[in-house]
Amino acid sequence: MPTATAATARTFAANRATGHIALSVSAHDGITRRAKVHEDGSLRVRFPNATPDALEAVLVNTGGGMTGGDRFSIEMDVGEGASLIAGTAAAEKIYRSSGADAEMNVRLTLAPNARLAWLPQETILFDRARLRRRIDIDLAEGASLVMAEAVVFGRAAMNEAMNDGFFSDAWRIRRDGKLIYADTARLDGAIAAKMTERAVTNGGIAIATVLVAPGGDDRLEQVRALGENCVGEVGISAWNGLAVARLCARDGATLRHDLIAVLAALGTTVPRLWLQ
Repeated sequence: MPTATAATARTFAANRATGHIALSVSAHDGITRRAKVHEDGSLRVRFPNATPDALEAVLVNTGGGMTGGDRFSIEMDVGEGASLIAGTAAAEKIYRSSGADAEMNVRLTLAPNARLAWLPQETILFDRARLRRRIDIDLAEGASLVMAEAVVFGRAAMNEAMNDGFFSDAWRIRRDGKLIYADTARLDGAIAAKMTERAVTNGGIAIATVLVAPGGDDRLEQVRALGENCVGEVGISAWNGLAVARLCARDGATLRHDLIAVLAALGTTVPRLWLQ
C-alpha cells in the first residue's frame, strides 16, 4: 500500500501543468510558411500574419502562468532561408511555489541563411517563485538571430517584491555544432536583499539580455548612440561574432522602454502585442 507521502506526490504531479510546442517553418519562393505545428497541454501557438516578409508566431499559455512543478518545452526549427518572428501574447507570470521548480526548456534550431527574432514579453517572478529555464540554440552557417529575454522580480506598481525564491537561467548557443556562447544567471534565497548589492543590480528589479548573431563593433556604436534615451543602465559588448547587451532598470516599465529603444537601434521592431 502506498505511503501518504507517495500518494501526496502523485496528487501533486497530477495537478501540475505541462505544455509542449514543436514548430517548424520553411521558405517557398521567398515566403515563410508553417511546415509542422504540434501543440500539447497548456501551450498554444497562433499566427497573426502581421509581417509581410516573415512569419510571426505568438505563443499562448492558456493556464495564465506557471508555478512549482509545471514543465513547459518549446522547440522551433527555422528552415533554410526562412524568416520567423516568435513572441508571446502576454508577460509570463511565475507564481509562488510550495517547493518544486517550474521548468521551461527552449530549443531553437536555425538552418543555413535562416533568420529568427526571439522576442517574448517579460517573465514576471512573484514572491517565493521558483523558475529553472534553459535555452539551447543551434545556428547553421549564415543563420542570423536576434533574441531578447527580460525578467522582472516582483511588480513594483503593485508594491510587490520577490523577497525570496529561486531563478536559474542557462543559455547555450552553438554555431555549426561549436559552442560560441554560454551564460548562466542564478539567484537563490533572499533575492530582494541580494539585488540591493552593487555587484548584482544595485536596487534594480528588472533585467534583460539582448543577443545578436552575427554582431560586431557596429552594433556597439548603434546602442551606445542612444545615450540619455535610456532611463536605466545599458551596456553592450561584442566578441566572437556576437553582440550582447545587458539592461537593468528600477521597474518593469522602465526596462520595457529601454529594451524597445535598444532593439530599435539594432534594427528590430518589437511585435505589436508588446505595445498593446
